[in-house]
Amino acid sequence: MKLITWNIQWARGMDNRVDPARVVAHARQMADFDVLCLQEVADNFPELDFNDETNQFARFAELLPGFTAIEGIGVDVDDGKGGRSRFGNLLLTRYPVAQALRHLLPWEAAETRNMPRTLIEAMALTPMGPVRLMTTHLEYSASELRAAQVEGIREAHRMALARHAKPRSAGPHTYRMTPSSPSAVLTGDFNMRPDDPVLAKLMAPFPGGEPPLVDLWPSVMGEAPHPPTANLFDQTYGQPGCLDYVLATPDLAARARAIVCDVETKVSDHQPILVEFDLS
Repeated sequence: MKLITWNIQWARGMDNRVDPARVVAHARQMADFDVLCLQEVADNFPELDFNDETNQFARFAELLPGFTAIEGIGVDVDDGKGGRSRFGNLLLTRYPVAQALRHLLPWEAAETRNMPRTLIEAMALTPMGPVRLMTTHLEYSASELRAAQVEGIREAHRMALARHAKPRSAGPHTYRMTPSSPSAVLTGDFNMRPDDPVLAKLMAPFPGGEPPLVDLWPSVMGEAPHPPTANLFDQTYGQPGCLDYVLATPDLAARARAIVCDVETKVSDHQPILVEFDLS
């Protein structure tokens, strides 16, 4: 299973060209991916620098026929013209998605520029069995906001594990049973560097012994430092460093055979990460 995660800055490259097709083309150059997790996808948001009214959620789905597209909308506001402007994350996979959930992460008060954030959770039927594919984009402006969002992610993961351990009583139509799994992958732009204690909290053990989430970079690469995934070509928001990650439960971490960060591309202000999981 090949998975790519990428904060695409509404498909805006370092040349200020906004082009979803270029994003997909570069991801395909990296790998014949099975899962593509995108952060900062826009629909009808011409206020964003160099953007227009394009529904990028629909455009990416159009560019990847045969993939299921799961939207995770954080910002959904009146555009002042009778329509909606939307912004958030998008998960696309060629695997069947038995169930999709969208979690609105805690949105604490802070005197910073901030916005609502979401977590997509898609139960994908992969060759390894059902896997919960998750992607998110955490707040950059304040550690206390990220800390609250991390608690929301941990709770979503804990509840999914509890539902798997204690299957509910199924019924017809909206109550019918769907697959569950303790196996999970979490990707995204966490806006935290590797030594951030809030990141450590995200991966901390659970009191009940539930499977935690493991950072796949050290799991695969050992002592090699995380590569910079942001601010390589523009230091407006800080010095180059790692802000983007792929985490997984220990069973899937044991299957991760390769992880690569493309530090050369300028198709976004963040760098894409590719992980390959062994299916055997």
